Amino acid sequence: MKSITSAHNEQLKHLSKLLTSARSRREHGQTVLEGIHLLKSYLQAGLMPLQVYLPQAQLQNAELQTALNALPDDKITLIGDGALAKITSLSDADDVMTLITIPRSPNLPRNGDCVVLDRVQDPGNVGTVIRSAAAAGITQLICSKDCADVWSPKVLRAGMGAHFLLEVHTRTDLPTWFAAYPHPIRATALSEQHNFSLYDLDLSAPSAWVFGNEGCGVSEEILAAVSHTVKIPMPGQTESLNVAMAATVCLFEQMRQRLA
Repeated sequence: MKSITSAHNEQLKHLSKLLTSARSRREHGQTVLEGIHLLKSYLQAGLMPLQVYLPQAQLQNAELQTALNALPDDKITLIGDGALAKITSLSDADDVMTLITIPRSPNLPRNGDCVVLDRVQDPGNVGTVIRSAAAAGITQLICSKDCADVWSPKVLRAGMGAHFLLEVHTRTDLPTWFAAYPHPIRATALSEQHNFSLYDLDLSAPSAWVFGNEGCGVSEEILAAVSHTVKIPMPGQTESLNVAMAATVCLFEQMRQRLA
């Protein structure tokens, strides 16, 4: 097993850049998974990491050792105590880190259910939508050009491994894709025009769900291109839901109808 003892090692500097820079992630086509849960999810998806960086303090971690048994020794690098402290955003600086190639999705989907994010900025929201989509059986995620970076550490942690259950398409020209997508396109919005209650819709057929920016919702350009807009009935005094909560409600209502 290889080992690194200095925080100034070039490999750790590379990890640091990937953890902090979306540009570096795009240029290298790589990202970093922080923590054992994401590593296990990645391996369970049948994927092989480029390298796993194992802190010396974790050598006796039985759960981690079980996961690492699936890897050849040349995929594991032992890290001296404290060497990761300067680059990780985790509260536990001695947790495992995994260098991976960002999965490349095939061409944009022309069929089937999709979740579409239009300028969603908060990493926690993006990760939660990804997790809810995977739980509801959706396998396609499409993000506009100005969404939060799907492969950032914060989004990955919020997604809890769901990234590896979906085909993820980033930096997409949404109007161009809409023109080729044959199924209904629904956007959550508070507008009155062409607006339907979620619980009045027949959600049995494939569709694309569009969820918009936390502050201003789905853009006017996108609203003009969708089949119709959808409201979630709220008899209480709250005006709207957080975008991740709204997405979860819509996707699980769709799932409920189909299971019924």
